[in-house]
Amino acid sequence: MAADWKKKCDSQWQLGAHGVLMPDSVDWKSVYEKKPFGRNLLQNPSPYGINHSVPPPEPHRSEIPPPPDQPPQFEPNGNFSGWKTSTEVLPYDTSGIPPGVVVCQLPQHRWFSLEQHVDLKAEGLWDQLLDEFQPEIVIEDWYEESQLDKSIYQLDVKLLGADAKTVIKQHAYNPEEDLDNYSHTWKKVSHVFSNYGPGVRYIHFLHRLKNQFMVEFFDTKVTDSSIIIKTSK
Repeated sequence: MAADWKKKCDSQWQLGAHGVLMPDSVDWKSVYEKKPFGRNLLQNPSPYGINHSVPPPEPHRSEIPPPPDQPPQFEPNGNFSGWKTSTEVLPYDTSGIPPGVVVCQLPQHRWFSLEQHVDLKAEGLWDQLLDEFQPEIVIEDWYEESQLDKSIYQLDVKLLGADAKTVIKQHAYNPEEDLDNYSHTWKKVSHVFSNYGPGVRYIHFLHRLKNQFMVEFFDTKVTDSSIIIKTSK
């Protein structure tokens, strides 16, 4: 029976043809049921309820403050289940204001962080595969070109060891936006981990989005985040 599950896995993903060793000690029934290859290991990849095949919604700027009895909005709207979220309030940027000039309103920026921790063995992968074959780990993300600031998006992905703390490989990305030319679309971010060395057991995925409040709340959205394990290396 165990041999049958092993054959099913080999047929499903062509593991032998890709040079993947298939030891009998692996629970092939569990691997087949969890289907760790070619699927997104992140939960809730589009927490704002939109995807990159549709243009991001244009922000509505009424420039009218909320009624006095209504608290201002500082957090984005969305379904963030599966994500650990946090907010960092940034100091006001007064660098461009000449001395003595009185400013009535300044934008307040905040980093909104979303992160997930992926247990690769719980997702159906096994030690020998991760240590010896080291399959490609493909990261993809799409963020909204909100133009709220020069820096509106940051990505930090870490491959972690068995203690879930030791960093074996890391990819960080912190782009700067072109604010001189208006553009409002989705921007793709991608990275492939390969030949990362033995010991990887977890992946920590974190992205930060810049939000702004000045009379009204405006956010930077993200969508179609993914971690996919390939049968190639």
